[in-house]
Amino acid sequence: MVEGSMTQGAGQGPAMRTETLRDFRVPVTEPAPYGVPGGLADEAPVYGEYPAYYGEGAPVPPPPPSGQAPAAGGPADGDDLDDGYTPTHRDLPIIGRGGPGDTVQVQYIPQEPAAAGPGPLYVVGDVHGYLDELVTELQAQGLIDADRRWSAGNARIWFLGDFTDRGPDGIGVIDLVMRLSAEAAASGGYCKALMGNHELLLIGAKRFGDTPVASGAGTATFQAAWLLNGGQRTDMERLEDVHLQWMSRLDAAVLEDGHLLLHSDTTAYRDYGDSIEDVNDTIHELLNRNDADITWDLFRKFTKRFAFRDEETGPQAVRELLDTYGGGRVVHGHSPIPYLLGEVGTEDGDESRGPEAVTGPHVYADGLAIAMDGGVTMAGKLLVVQLPLND
Repeated sequence: MVEGSMTQGAGQGPAMRTETLRDFRVPVTEPAPYGVPGGLADEAPVYGEYPAYYGEGAPVPPPPPSGQAPAAGGPADGDDLDDGYTPTHRDLPIIGRGGPGDTVQVQYIPQEPAAAGPGPLYVVGDVHGYLDELVTELQAQGLIDADRRWSAGNARIWFLGDFTDRGPDGIGVIDLVMRLSAEAAASGGYCKALMGNHELLLIGAKRFGDTPVASGAGTATFQAAWLLNGGQRTDMERLEDVHLQWMSRLDAAVLEDGHLLLHSDTTAYRDYGDSIEDVNDTIHELLNRNDADITWDLFRKFTKRFAFRDEETGPQAVRELLDTYGGGRVVHGHSPIPYLLGEVGTEDGDESRGPEAVTGPHVYADGLAIAMDGGVTMAGKLLVVQLPLND
């Protein structure tokens, strides 16, 4: 693969991996976010959009460039949508790489004819650049073979978004998912993905770099937000047009076998339409405007989290989404399970309550929501789970 050059907003200097809790001890209590105050009630600050992952003595993320105020997702006026836009296809795997002879090599492996009807349904939580962990979990489920090729026949896989940032090989993750999409289709199954807030962040960092954008805290830039949220310079160096095209065509929501699949645990999806089709078409159309402020507003809204966590209001928030879009359960990523549980770890080792204790999805909100982010960036587990759950 031909590696692209560093683009505007990518930053300069040697490649460095952002430290995560795979490198540092987990704090005892849930830490406060390190962003600037002023965000929405259920929205984590854009700078450090997870609660801080840094244990005692760990390095603090770098400040934004001089003269630029850190951004927090504050209230912003929405933009009216244009009528008459034409939706485009987003389902087909893109395997072209933009240069003669520079293509993703898809190896066709003949398999037994698929059984009638759809195959089993799997969902994958946030990967965040941890390619090796993803491969291990897919192989454990029998979805890929020792050569990382599709081996699941007519099985169906949905990735819930956030492929890059924080971990060491986000572009490698995207390349694998793109290739598996083509191989699965050739075998009668499919491998598809939803758009996460980190896809929006990477698209914005590539397209707009240092371009100032309006935020609730003043002026911000995608470059600063991307770096402070775990952006990897090696990912930016390897990011190509084919990756941007693939990410920008991802859907935001889908209904599969009675499960409403989303990336974020937020009700902000309702801001974009009263049907799944409307939500996906509207978000796609907004991205196609190639406007920094509009893209920033999308990113800001999909960093919102914890809408379903409160025992009193959470179930009703889930029901509002299900009543609008259908399904019996919401399945989401985005918010690490340890933070949904309010359990971040212990010092004494007598009781394991931190990310390392996560072994499966978290069912909550009166059984209406399933959380799938096991906290792989926090030394937790990357979750690959078959639906429906036996609970």
